[in-house]
Amino acid sequence: MNGPAPRHHAARVEAAIASGQAARSALVASWRRSSRLHHLDPEGHRQPLRLTEAELQQARERIAPLLAAAQPAMDRLYQAVGAAGCCVLLADRDGTPVDRRGTRADDSTFQSWGLWTGALWSEAYEGTNGIGTCLVEQRPLTIDRDQHFFSRNTLLSCTAVPVFDHEARLAGVLDVSSCRADRTDTFSSLIALAVGEAARRIESDLFRKAFGHARIVLTPSTEGQGGGLVAVDADDLVIGATRSARVGLGLAPDRPLQPVPAADLFGVDAARDHLAGGQRAVLQRALLRAGGNVSAAAKALGVSRATLHRKLNRFGLKAH
Repeated sequence: MNGPAPRHHAARVEAAIASGQAARSALVASWRRSSRLHHLDPEGHRQPLRLTEAELQQARERIAPLLAAAQPAMDRLYQAVGAAGCCVLLADRDGTPVDRRGTRADDSTFQSWGLWTGALWSEAYEGTNGIGTCLVEQRPLTIDRDQHFFSRNTLLSCTAVPVFDHEARLAGVLDVSSCRADRTDTFSSLIALAVGEAARRIESDLFRKAFGHARIVLTPSTEGQGGGLVAVDADDLVIGATRSARVGLGLAPDRPLQPVPAADLFGVDAARDHLAGGQRAVLQRALLRAGGNVSAAAKALGVSRATLHRKLNRFGLKAH
């Protein structure tokens, strides 16, 4: 495989930056950050920087919940794309891959290019690239071959999707990178869909584990956004929402979520539709487990006896 000549690629990058295209092109804006902010040279020949084994272990420990939640999704994603010359990477908020899936036959190639655990792939170190630029822009993107800043990375095609934690904060990046020159636009589109779905599964697992004590409500899909998840406590207060749910409900995605009545957030009728069926089932299960004892059921649900009586009356339920 051959990429563009380093000097030709560098000249193209510098010409695009000098032309002022950064105001109209997200790609050129990233090239400009790489050159002007991080003082990188597109012809740079140094090898990718890497953490020590001790530093990598510390990085993995810092995001242990994300690592655990990502395992099933990474396995399924790799099963879908691994045979096509792709590797799957999970990077932390610093742009360092902390977990990876890859085919043994391609491992030496990816390792030589730095697509390996412990390598530093932020824009500050590697310029425009899938992982680093995704972290900066916090949106799904593909950096294909000569869209990379460094000439030595122009053989790579990288599709990256941000992963947000249960509080809608950026937690890391899920990336699929290819070392094949015959990657088609159609296949790239399929990869983008697969990575996006895998990232949403990881977010869902993180959210459900963080709010295991609450009812989880699925919000409708909106234009450009899939359905999100909302956590509702025993008092019908919304206490958590995924980033996609916040966007769909008009909540600021980058601010702490203050508890808000579900009826205020969804509207009275919509809240009733969203919550009634699930809450009725929760109350019935609590009563059954408590043998009909209202006090014991209220304690198990973490609400007062008066609150439980109010909810039972609302749903027409009776203690036996």
